[in-house]
Amino acid sequence: MIKYNLKCDNDHEFESWFSDSNEFEKLNKKKLLECIYCSSKKIEKSIMAPMISATKSKDEKMNFFDKKISKNKDELLKLRNYVEKNFEFVGDKFTEKAREVFYDKKSKKGIYGTTTAKEKAELEEEGIELLSIPWVSKDN
Repeated sequence: MIKYNLKCDNDHEFESWFSDSNEFEKLNKKKLLECIYCSSKKIEKSIMAPMISATKSKDEKMNFFDKKISKNKDELLKLRNYVEKNFEFVGDKFTEKAREVFYDKKSKKGIYGTTTAKEKAELEEEGIELLSIPWVSKDN
């Protein structure tokens, strides 16, 4: 058995299993494959990440991931520290303050705070660009 990531001509991506690589070609040629989302019959293989079998022990794997997570956490903490030092915290008044900064062209101050997904979408519709970052706890 082999699993392929597939893509239709409408850019929908999905997975499917085949008995072998020839099976996909044969079924696709006969137009027997279709997109699970839109039923398009124009299907092609999508880029796949290879599955790799490692011989490392469970402890070695965990050590690798612990180091990777620790490094990512350190980078996110540096980003958090930079934001806290260089931007004004406006808390849940972020949406209101973002509009003030955006529409007052003289103001170049940076702010950070919290907003809802709906408020974020509204700001983006107005042309106000936002950046969401993971806020890593300092004491964790």
